[in-house]
Amino acid sequence: MRRNAFTMIELVLVIVVLGILAALAIPRLDRDLRQEAADTTLANIRYAQHFALQDDKQKFDNPKWQQRFWHLYFGTCEDKLFFAVGSDNDMNSSTNGRVAFDESALDPSNGKHLWAVDGTSCSGAYHTASEISPSVLIGKKYGVKTISHNGGCTNNYIGFDHLGRPYGDKFTNSKKPDNDGYMTSPCIFTFTLKKGDPFSIRIEPETGYAYVVGQEKI
Repeated sequence: MRRNAFTMIELVLVIVVLGILAALAIPRLDRDLRQEAADTTLANIRYAQHFALQDDKQKFDNPKWQQRFWHLYFGTCEDKLFFAVGSDNDMNSSTNGRVAFDESALDPSNGKHLWAVDGTSCSGAYHTASEISPSVLIGKKYGVKTISHNGGCTNNYIGFDHLGRPYGDKFTNSKKPDNDGYMTSPCIFTFTLKKGDPFSIRIEPETGYAYVVGQEKI
C-alpha cells in the first residue's frame, strides 16, 4: 500500500525557510516596538497642545493662572517610566508638573485617565490600575528605560498656552502671568530603550510643532 508523506529533504527545507522568516521578523518586531513608543508619546504631546488650544485656562482674577496650562510630564512608578497629560486646574503650586487624578485628560481610545503617580504604585493610593490608561506606561509596555531633555526644556515636562505655544518650565509655579518659561529654543526629549536604538522627539519654539527626529514629514 502506498502512503503519502513528506520526505526528509522537504522537512529540512521547510525548517530552513521558517528559520529565515524568523530571523527577518525578530529585528522587525524590535523596530515596531520602538516606533510604537515614539508614536504614542508624540501623539500625546500633540494631544496636550490640542487641549490647550481648545480650553483657554486664563483666569483674569488669579495671577497664578499660568499654572493651569495643559501639559505632559514624565515620571517613574514601579521603576518604570510613564507620562501623564493634565492641567493643574486648582493651581496648587506644583513645582514638578504633577497633576491630580481628576485633573488628568482621558485617553480617547478607552476613556481611561492619562495619568500615573510617582512611587511604588503606578495607580496611586486611591485609584486602581483599571482606571489608568495602559498607554501611559511606556516603560512597561514598550521597554523605554530612560529619558533625557535638552534645549528649551530643562525639566521632564512640556506645557502649552492658549495659542499652542510651548513652555519648557517655570509655568508650573508661576505667581504672575509673565510668560516665564516661554520656550525660545527647540526642546528635545531623548528616549533610551532596553532593546533597540533610542529615539528623540523635538518640539519647536513658537509653533509647538512636535515630531520624531528623522521623521519630520510624518
